[in-house]
Amino acid sequence: MSFRLPLILSSLYLALQIPISHAAPIVWPGNAKAAVSLSYDDALNSQLDNAVPALKKYGIKASFYPILSSPVLAARLPEWRKVAADGYELGNHTLFHACAKSKPGRSWVADHNDLDKKNMAQIQDELSTANAFLYAIDGKTERTLTPPCLDWEVSDGNFVEHLAHMFVGIKGAETIPSSMLLPEGVSGKELIKFVQKSAKNGGVVNIIFHGINGDHLSVSNEAHEELLKFLAKNRDMYWTDTYINIMKYVRQAGKVGVGESPN
Repeated sequence: MSFRLPLILSSLYLALQIPISHAAPIVWPGNAKAAVSLSYDDALNSQLDNAVPALKKYGIKASFYPILSSPVLAARLPEWRKVAADGYELGNHTLFHACAKSKPGRSWVADHNDLDKKNMAQIQDELSTANAFLYAIDGKTERTLTPPCLDWEVSDGNFVEHLAHMFVGIKGAETIPSSMLLPEGVSGKELIKFVQKSAKNGGVVNIIFHGINGDHLSVSNEAHEELLKFLAKNRDMYWTDTYINIMKYVRQAGKVGVGESPN
């Protein structure tokens, strides 16, 4: 399978922080100011070659959302198993990465993989199969989901609303329904500035990467490492962990449910 977004799109999505649906602010571990979730979509060679070593260097946990039909997953399966064994999250990103072709700039979406044409039963089967595939890799039964392209409307409804019970958290569904898109080649300073600005309200800051110094929608090694170094130096300010650990913490605090409206 070949998957490549056009270069005119952002190198990453910077989803705004989760507004917690409770009057009292969350008290994060270690009294951190905010939680930070770094995630890496699509199962790319550059993630194994560049992102994982950098994350290990700075002792930062993150989440990976592989396209389960990706040849990179099959070709390097032992390495992905090692990623999971080392405490990184493998989340559900579906089998085939279907996106809504009806949206602007989506000419790259194949007709057979158009989310607009899929129905609830089809997407539920795909998500269930993807969860089973992930279980075969890491032996875990709890998952979070990042919907491809942050799309969740199928032909007969919103699958996040109907299938939220399958997941501990759904990235994008628990955030303000908009994303800040930055051009490919975003700098480390821009990433750090985004974290600082988005953390002011004490929520969850989501940064979704794709390629790291390679593949599609790429961020340079230098920019990526600059952000990791900043987060490592400021652990007292920002609790950076896997998305599933963050969402388990949020759920235990009773602040927000999967797919719950932020308002």
